[in-house]
Amino acid sequence: MTRIQCRSVFISDVHLGLPDCKADYLLDFLQRLDCEHLYLVGDIIDLEALQRRPWWHASHSAVLARVLAMAAQGTRVTYIPGNHDAPLRTLAGQSVANIEVQLAAEHVAADGRRYRVSHGDAYDPERIGRTWQHFGDFMQNLVCLLNRHFNRLRRVLRLPYLPLSLALKSRTPKAMAYIRAFENRVARDTHAAGFDGAICGHIHYGHLRRIEGVLYLNDGDWVEHCTALTEDALGRFQLLHWSERPVTLGHVTAGGVQASPERVPALRPLAAMRWLSALH
Repeated sequence: MTRIQCRSVFISDVHLGLPDCKADYLLDFLQRLDCEHLYLVGDIIDLEALQRRPWWHASHSAVLARVLAMAAQGTRVTYIPGNHDAPLRTLAGQSVANIEVQLAAEHVAADGRRYRVSHGDAYDPERIGRTWQHFGDFMQNLVCLLNRHFNRLRRVLRLPYLPLSLALKSRTPKAMAYIRAFENRVARDTHAAGFDGAICGHIHYGHLRRIEGVLYLNDGDWVEHCTALTEDALGRFQLLHWSERPVTLGHVTAGGVQASPERVPALRPLAAMRWLSALH
């Protein structure tokens, strides 16, 4: 089994308890992972979904067991609850089974740059009311349903996983306008707070951007895109997609930000993209 060696890793929007959660891919990633610090950046357990319809799979328990094992074996694990696991925010400041629970965190990278780590729901537009939130949830569920059936067909055809939702979002002007506005709000607030960059999730769109001097790093999700953000010993970040054929979607080095999901032709098989260097 090829090991993934990292200084720190950021994952969010796993949504354990939701049928669309790609727990098998995440478990494979975590079983290969050796890192000093693992950040769980919100919406790890979908308490909202579980309240509406109790559903759980053995693979979801296996993911939790792996995280607990990593924490017990010396990996520092920080849990920052999001909007779907918001009740866990009452545990902020406490340590549960060697897992630190915080509302937000400051991550100092190996190169000294300071990043604010938060789930990201605080950057939703204030004008969005419950009606629009419910509509947004409905559209998200619809996209996930299409993604699920699309990839079920690909499995029958023995083709690797391909996030159809990435194609849909990247070709929907309103969706991209919302994503860009969200990224800009995060960047402005991060700059005002004096950080070099922001690391978040929430919008299920993994992306690396430099916005007016601020590094915006979104680690994506494990419902649609199956992505994680990793940092190496030199403070360089990569956005990884992990499925049957893992690939690097983008990276941040001293030279700047290169590649990004939006630059990948939407329906090009992931096999045609650059393979994850760790698997060479």
